[in-house]
Amino acid sequence: MDRIPVAGPSITQKEIEYVTDAVTNAWYGNANMYHGRFEAAFAAYVGRKYAMALPSCTAALHLALAGLDLKPGDEVVVPETTWIATSAPISYVGAQPVFADIDPHSWCLDAASFERTISARTRAVIPVDLYGNLPDMDAIVELASARGIAVIEDAAEAIGSESRGRKAGSFGLASTFSFHGSKTLTTGEGGMLVTDDEPLYRRCLQLRDHGRAAGGKMFWNVEVAYKYKLSSMQAALGLAQLERIDELIARKREIFSWYQKALEGFEGITLNSEAATIKNTYWMVTAIVDERFGLAKEELIAALGQEGIDSRPFFYPLSSMPAYASWPQAQGARSRNRVAYNLSPRGVNLPSALSLTQEKVRYVCDRLRRILARQLAA
Repeated sequence: MDRIPVAGPSITQKEIEYVTDAVTNAWYGNANMYHGRFEAAFAAYVGRKYAMALPSCTAALHLALAGLDLKPGDEVVVPETTWIATSAPISYVGAQPVFADIDPHSWCLDAASFERTISARTRAVIPVDLYGNLPDMDAIVELASARGIAVIEDAAEAIGSESRGRKAGSFGLASTFSFHGSKTLTTGEGGMLVTDDEPLYRRCLQLRDHGRAAGGKMFWNVEVAYKYKLSSMQAALGLAQLERIDELIARKREIFSWYQKALEGFEGITLNSEAATIKNTYWMVTAIVDERFGLAKEELIAALGQEGIDSRPFFYPLSSMPAYASWPQAQGARSRNRVAYNLSPRGVNLPSALSLTQEKVRYVCDRLRRILARQLAA
């Protein structure tokens, strides 16, 4: 069997035709023809008033935070378990990240832990929709609203997921998405900022375009800002993918169901959860193995690799990273954020590419069972 990738897109003739049209026609006066269509369709899908196509989710988070006019010493709460792209933009604007624990079931920001991190300096919170799941957004928004804290939802991994019937990306002041090549909806690289707040949207429009005011005279910059824009070819690809989004999400959920069936009856593995109020789109099928196996995630990844199976580590706690070793907010985080530190060493993202077949999922699960059985017998 060919090596099984951990992630990858579904590309059809529709995507090829749209990108070919953009390469051929999206120039001169038509340069933004696909941007407008993609942004409008995306805003409608998520249920937001405004959408802004950008080169990455990191750029979207940066603009959202910059739009809040944060100052040095301001604090922004983030969950321990996420990629550093969630927390790095906090440093870009001179603020400080504060690390909160995660819920043991959803693996997303725990509302009670968030509440414990709030201080007089807390200006924003960035809950992350990890691996396609959602946190208790109602509780988080309620806590934040009562204290004047902005909620910026990092929905990078959760296009199409829902909480109580509301789409991921529809919560808080603003939300952000990733269209990286590994994501369910991809533009190769890319992202989106969505919001219902017109002043924030207008502010971010200026910040993303070298500080040029909308409607101002040509090449006249009113401030030093950034260059964040998606190409027309990427926007065309994104639009084609968005028009297939229900199909892509259904495929992700089907892949997860294959894993559930193949691992049924095998004790010691916990897969992604889906609460009664949540629709999880399972961007990454993730396995947490019991401590009794005595197997670190790095060892499991290596063992799977020897079987021709690519996998990824469950995110390391941000406060454990060398990047944050000297930060005061990282000190003592291990004792505060025990769920994140307990789960991370035992978690692995299994192959979740949209090209997966049920036969390949069975193979992955068979090899995973064998590896863990050998570990117990050793």
